[in-house]
Amino acid sequence: MTALPASLELHIVETEAAPHESVEQQKVRAAQAGDMAAFEWIVQQHEERLFGFCRRWLNCTEDAREVCQDAFVQAWQALPEFEGRAKLSTWLYQIALNLCRDRSKTRATRQRQSTIALDNVQHSPECPKQGPAANAEWQSEMQKLERGLTVLPEKLRAALMLTTMEGLSHEECADVLNCSVRGVEGRLYRARQMLMQWWDEER
Repeated sequence: MTALPASLELHIVETEAAPHESVEQQKVRAAQAGDMAAFEWIVQQHEERLFGFCRRWLNCTEDAREVCQDAFVQAWQALPEFEGRAKLSTWLYQIALNLCRDRSKTRATRQRQSTIALDNVQHSPECPKQGPAANAEWQSEMQKLERGLTVLPEKLRAALMLTTMEGLSHEECADVLNCSVRGVEGRLYRARQMLMQWWDEER
């Protein structure tokens, strides 16, 4: 088989930090107590990756920007109930994924999934010495990969994107998808098989 291509006025609430807390854990506790500045710090740490995930899922920058903003609004509202059993990033991905699924069902995003602009691909590899032909070939493969992802069933696509594109461990992915690690591994296997078969058949 063919190989795949690689602000607001701030209200500061003082909190007493536990001795072994990370900076993020301190910020979470402060934000849970109503410290908007602490929450803004959280947003700054996670918004780029979360927006990139939403953009790749929806294949639409405008939709992704709105969903990402909604995800942080929901996170702020639900933060008092966040118990820290999972990583904060995992919890945020879970919120974003649910919103992406809702957006896909309520708006005609599928009509915009056939193509994706090169400047919409986050973390694109730097190829300063490539000529026009090599760049065109790389862009074509990225467009093909984006099309291939859209044909995967939602559960398989989520597992593949979270692990291979977002860098989540199988355990973290299982937390986001609310399934077992073995379930994640099974979804990844099926996703890769389906994608490779589609890749070989697609011209």
